[in-house]
Amino acid sequence: MNDVQASVRSAVSKPEFIALVAMMFATIAFSMDAMLPALPEIGEELSPEDMNRAQLILTSFILGMGIGTFFTGPLSDAFGRKPVVYGGAALFIIACLVAWRSSSLEVVLAARVAQGIAAAAPRVVGLAIIRDLFAGREMARIMSLAMMVFTIFPAFAPLIGSGIMGLIGWRGIFLAFILFSLISASWMGVRLPETLPRAHRRAFRAPLLADAAKQVFADPTVRLSIAVQTLCLAILFTMLSMVQPVYDVIFDEAESFARWFFVIALIAGSASILNAALVVRVGMRRMITWSLVAQVVISGAMLIVGIGMEATAFNFYLFVLYQTSVFFMAGTTLGNLNSVAMEPMGHIAGMAASVMGAISTILGAALGAAVGQMFNGTLIPMTGGIAAMSVVGVLLMLEMGRIERRGVI
Repeated sequence: MNDVQASVRSAVSKPEFIALVAMMFATIAFSMDAMLPALPEIGEELSPEDMNRAQLILTSFILGMGIGTFFTGPLSDAFGRKPVVYGGAALFIIACLVAWRSSSLEVVLAARVAQGIAAAAPRVVGLAIIRDLFAGREMARIMSLAMMVFTIFPAFAPLIGSGIMGLIGWRGIFLAFILFSLISASWMGVRLPETLPRAHRRAFRAPLLADAAKQVFADPTVRLSIAVQTLCLAILFTMLSMVQPVYDVIFDEAESFARWFFVIALIAGSASILNAALVVRVGMRRMITWSLVAQVVISGAMLIVGIGMEATAFNFYLFVLYQTSVFFMAGTTLGNLNSVAMEPMGHIAGMAASVMGAISTILGAALGAAVGQMFNGTLIPMTGGIAAMSVVGVLLMLEMGRIERRGVI
C-alpha cells in the first residue's frame, strides 16, 4: 500500500468510501430514470405533434454521457480526480437550469446532452478512484458494491420523479438533479483526499493520449471486456427503452409502472451484494459468463412464450420476473467487466475508464435504441434481441477464457 492509499483509507472508512463512490455513479441512474414518468407530459407540452420525440430525453443524455466519457478520464489523469468532478458538477448544474427554464424541446435536448457530458465526470472518475486505491479481486468487490446503485437507485428514481411531478411539475425534476449534484460534489470535497498525486499525473497532450489509447486496445482482455460490456449495456438499454410501452400497450399497466419498477429494481439490487460475496471465490470472468448463460436460457424461454402471448395477469407477472432477471444480470456483470478491463491499466486508469466507458455506452445505447425501435406490440423484438446479444456475450467470454489459458493474458 502506497502513501496515498494509506492516507485516504485512514481519512475515509471503507463503508463511507463505497457510499460516496456509489452516489457518484448514481448521478447517471437518477438523471435517466427519474425522467421516465415525465416523458408523456414532456411530449404533450413540448412536442404535441410528435409525442415519440420525448423519448429523445433519454437518448440525448446517453449520447452526451458517451461523449463526455472520452474526455473526463484523460482530464482526471492530467489535473487530478477532484477538479474534474467539480467541473462536471458545475456544467451539470448549468445545464439543468437551462432545461428547467426552456420552453423548446430542442433546447431541452441540447441541455440533456450537456448534462450527459457532465454526468460522465463522476462516473469515470469514480472508476479511476477505485483503481487508484484497490487492485485485483478486492477492487472487484468494492466495484461491485458501488455499482449496486446501478440497479438499486433506479428503484427509487421513477417514484422520486413522479412525486416531484405531483408537487411542482416535471420541470422540478431538474431542480432535484441540481440538489443531488451539490450534495455529491460537496461530500467528495470535504471527505475524500485527492487520490492521484501530482507525480503520477500525465500531461493532457494528444501524443500521450494516443499512446494511452493504443495501450488500451493492445490488451486482448480490455478489448473483449469492452465488447461484452457493450452487449450488457445494450441489453439493459433495450429493457429501459421498451419496458414502459410493454406495460402500457401489451398489459395496460401504465399507472402501476413506477411501483413495479421500484420493486423490481430493489430486488435486482441484491445481485451486486451476491456478486460481492462470490467474486473473490469464483472470479470475475466466471461470474460474467454464468450470468450471460443464464440470460440466454431465460430470454430464449421468454421468446418462445412471447409468441402469441395474451395479456393475462399470469403473463404480466411472468414478464415482471423477466424484467427482474435483466436488471439482476446487470448487477453481476457490469462491475466485474469494469474490473477485468481496469486491472492491467492501473498506470493509465483515467484513460482506460474513458475509452471503455465511452465505447460501451455509445454502442450499447445505439444497439438498445435499434432494438427498441422494433417494438410492435409484442415481446418478440425485446426477448429475441436480448437473447441474441447474450449469446454473443457468452461466446466472447469463452474466447477470453481460451486466451487466458494460452497465457496471452
